[in-house]
Amino acid sequence: MAVLVTGGAGYIGSHTVLELLNRKEKVVVIDNLVKGHREAIKGGTFYQGDLRDEDFLCNVFEENEIQEVIHFAAYSLVGESVEDPIKYYNNNVVGTIQLLSTMKRYGVKNIVFSSTAAVYGEPINIPILEEDATIPTNPYGESKLAIEKALKWANKSGDINYIALRYFNAAGANKDGCIGEDHSPETHLIPIILEAALGKRERVFIYGDDYDTPDGTCIRDYIHVVDLAEAHILALDKLRREGESGIYNLGNGRGFSVKEVIDKAKKVTGINIPVKIGERRLGDPAVLVASSKKAKKELNWNPKYNDLEKIIEDAWNWHKNNLNGYRR
Repeated sequence: MAVLVTGGAGYIGSHTVLELLNRKEKVVVIDNLVKGHREAIKGGTFYQGDLRDEDFLCNVFEENEIQEVIHFAAYSLVGESVEDPIKYYNNNVVGTIQLLSTMKRYGVKNIVFSSTAAVYGEPINIPILEEDATIPTNPYGESKLAIEKALKWANKSGDINYIALRYFNAAGANKDGCIGEDHSPETHLIPIILEAALGKRERVFIYGDDYDTPDGTCIRDYIHVVDLAEAHILALDKLRREGESGIYNLGNGRGFSVKEVIDKAKKVTGINIPVKIGERRLGDPAVLVASSKKAKKELNWNPKYNDLEKIIEDAWNWHKNNLNGYRR
């Protein structure tokens, strides 16, 4: 019996695969390598292909005794989704529907879905609660919400048991530094800061320093990627035990401002990272932090690496030892 991890060559997916392997789970990985890296997969059985390809998916299920699925495979750039929403619906939604159809065909019921806190849009509460309104402000968030709705109805019909995990920013790297974050283009704050520390960028831009926050810069949720991987595995454990579907936020509890992250990165690296203040970006809320009380209570999720300095230290270890990412 094997766990199928879609998008398992991506950043969070590869860390989850590694944690599953450390638990002696049998793992099958699917990735089309458009965004992922073959070098990030440290074990298991790998298939390169696209979820929208029915024959390919059936072949994977025929050749392996798949028991459950952890589903990461998706495009995830907010700006790109606004520019090309059809691309996002085609990849994210159509790919997932084909996956669910194949699961039903082969009698696989349990799926953990990597969703996003972007389904909430502009927050009503801080921290954000699972019961809050879901009104996405971009096609990326809408595509993830569409999948959540499909999972809900598939569960009601008896076809699928699911847990959807909503979160904002993954950061850090595994403790051994054998895998890490390598996106092209890079849009996440911590790796952008570390690229500036390494001289790969001239400076870090802060988009607005006049927000209603203690230091005037936006506050965001950052979670260590290993803690996120653990949450997905704990969700899988819950499905195995109980078969009960649900939705859970994952958050670090308080969030960190842009200036806090930059200052902590300066401390960790020992480098005076150049910074430039710019204008606000349209649509950036002052604070985005998700409550994880429900996940802690029902999934027994207790983040081990929620200290900002530890998150940046692990990320720095990866970046300084992999200057070109996986492209050596």
